[in-house]
Amino acid sequence: MKTALITGAARGIGLATAHLFLEEGWQVVMVDRDGAELTQAAAGLDHARAVVADISIPDQVDRVLAEADIARTGLDALVNNAGVADFGPIEGTGFDRWREVMETNLDGVFLCSQAAIPALRKARGAIVNIASISGLRASTLRVAYGTSKAGVIQLTQQQAVELGEYGIRANCVCPGPVRTKLAMAVHTQDIIDAYHDAIPLNRYGSEREIADAIVFLCSDRASYITGQTLAVDGGFEASGVGLPALRR
Repeated sequence: MKTALITGAARGIGLATAHLFLEEGWQVVMVDRDGAELTQAAAGLDHARAVVADISIPDQVDRVLAEADIARTGLDALVNNAGVADFGPIEGTGFDRWREVMETNLDGVFLCSQAAIPALRKARGAIVNIASISGLRASTLRVAYGTSKAGVIQLTQQQAVELGEYGIRANCVCPGPVRTKLAMAVHTQDIIDAYHDAIPLNRYGSEREIADAIVFLCSDRASYITGQTLAVDGGFEASGVGLPALRR
């Protein structure tokens, strides 16, 4: 049975990805720093193990692999999904806020990937890093978030180039607007309407649709795909700055 380790697995895209891996016959290590939410999310899931940890802290990353017994079970896929969002203007973003975003969104991806290399090398496994459409195109109030996600895209390419000789593939998924509980809680109707107008498919994506892309890239069906950035965004990136009114 193949093993996948997913960070930020207590909710949202991470949890949807865990469910899909389990449906496809994998075993899953679910990692999150929110212990209560993670315990609830993993309850009753066969072949799933929950490990509470903050992946921005090197010692805790090492503990994750030890608690999950990766040295014995092996590791076929690492999904670096954990992330934090902090939206605000450049002049209002203090260095403490900047570092908090970078520590999880970028440092965490680096730390988890580096720690997992020995196990992934044995399995000739896959890394999928979750960035964002905000890493591909600038947007207001996303100076730390967008910059961190752009860094994840570049880090993915470095991983693909350097780890390919071990048979390790590394790819990046950039979700567009996704109908998560968090997004729906903070997006006003005006924001929702604006996104629908700007996205060629005229809707938000679902967590499951992002999970489908992630699991595909981790699977043998993507055995010759590495170093790629896949925007799962309903065409949002392709639409550029075109005026939605012109499509009506």
